[in-house]
Amino acid sequence: MKKIIYGKNKNIISTNLKIYRMKKKLSQSQLAAKMQTMNVNMDQQMISKIEITSELEVLTGMHIGGTNEFAAIGAIDSPVVRDVISRLPMIPGSTLKGKMRTLMSRQYSEKYMPVEVKNDPEIVQRLFGSADKKEYRNARLQFSDSLLSNIDEVKSRGVSRPTEVKFENTIKRLTSEANPRQIERVIPGCKFNISIIYNINSDAQLNEMQIEEDFKAIKNGLKLLEYDYIGGHGTRGYGKIKFNNVEVNNVFGDVADDVMDKCKGILEE
Repeated sequence: MKKIIYGKNKNIISTNLKIYRMKKKLSQSQLAAKMQTMNVNMDQQMISKIEITSELEVLTGMHIGGTNEFAAIGAIDSPVVRDVISRLPMIPGSTLKGKMRTLMSRQYSEKYMPVEVKNDPEIVQRLFGSADKKEYRNARLQFSDSLLSNIDEVKSRGVSRPTEVKFENTIKRLTSEANPRQIERVIPGCKFNISIIYNINSDAQLNEMQIEEDFKAIKNGLKLLEYDYIGGHGTRGYGKIKFNNVEVNNVFGDVADDVMDKCKGILEE
């Protein structure tokens, strides 16, 4: 059997290998073991990861809804989502990913934002993946849950907790009937450590130009988030955020220095 030649980019697995693995329903490790038995010379470094880190600062009260396991009389109608161990507010990775994908789909679509994610623009599907059975694609971006990171700083400002309760009311125009409710919000000044992993793997024959294009799109996505909002009630002023201290690092595998310099230049400028 012929050796597999990767050319300059040794981090990329041949597309034919991916097709073979899917047909045989093999895991990555099973494929590697099978190829070793077949005496195939395959570079062990099959995947590389670039981590994008930042500090997300809340500028206006932010509400990402959680569940209230026990709703006592007088309890908050809509609490924020919390980490189950520390009980501190958190930003689920799914919230950040979903909002960013929606904004980017709207931005990169030629006319209207697609109703179904499988019809998203190419670059959006490339970054966020597609679960369509006919054209399944792994996401290149991997979002982590983000926990509140500056609780001591928040308390030093004279507040006892990092959230507030905002009372709101809707009134029916015809009957003047009031519907008061209590909404919990993360207060301004709270900060969350953001981590996004960009995967360079067998999903596509990545090249330097495509990686650069992806990072420019990621930068646009982060900027769109800053000029929009995350969480609920954004049209009423909730959820304004800002990304501080954006950094880019090669945390696994080997990415060429010139490629890393370009990625850093795009996001850290």
